[in-house]
Amino acid sequence: MDYQYPFGQVVHPLRQQDRTPKKVFVLGVYASAVHARWKRNGKTECTALAVASEPRIFWDGNIEEAKEIISKISIPKEAGTLEPAGSHLNGPSAKVLDEHILGNLGYTRKDAWLCDLLPETRLNSGQVKVITERYNPLIEQYGLNKVTIPERPTVFCDAKRCEEILQELKDSQASLLVLLGDIPIAQFLNSVAEVPYKSLQEYVELYGYGKATTATIDGHAINVLPLAHPRQIGALGAHSEKWNKLHQEWEKSFKKSL
Repeated sequence: MDYQYPFGQVVHPLRQQDRTPKKVFVLGVYASAVHARWKRNGKTECTALAVASEPRIFWDGNIEEAKEIISKISIPKEAGTLEPAGSHLNGPSAKVLDEHILGNLGYTRKDAWLCDLLPETRLNSGQVKVITERYNPLIEQYGLNKVTIPERPTVFCDAKRCEEILQELKDSQASLLVLLGDIPIAQFLNSVAEVPYKSLQEYVELYGYGKATTATIDGHAINVLPLAHPRQIGALGAHSEKWNKLHQEWEKSFKKSL
């Protein structure tokens, strides 16, 4: 079935568009969305309401693209208006990826094959709250669609999805696999390779932060580099100071070597 955002846009899966061979394969958790500031009756109902799928995986929040996407969303006048959310609320993870991960490794976006365990967006608790309290009461009155996007799950990657990701990894021909946070380690790597760790913490205790090791996946050796999730690295909202600091130290080590 097609899942729908507030005000009717359909959820689209986000997958790597440029499928030519790459140097690095980056695996995240689940896709984000285009966020809009929703105003009604002279007040802000929500500063960052998820209203549409991003135009591409790990979208950087380009303001002109955001304006174009949001301008196409039909919203009854009585239900308010939509405008792009603040620049820090669209595409923050992509900016972290480009500046604080790929850049340190000497790569650009053109060198990377990007993938998420779950290629579609899901609703976090904040989105659920605003939809329940602010949007749903208006559905009947203004003929709005019901929001059908599921809530954020605990399992993002089943056996079938693991096989799909494994095929993408093969297609990418990448020699380095970067895993963003605990979940890609636990739900993908532990399913396709025998490694002595199930979390980033266990990896760091064994090898140190930011140090790649080799794993055998589908009979082929590949360098694996687990790093903190962009939320931690970029201090995006609630985050772990520990992982933020460890990543900053890792970045400094690159600068010293230049």
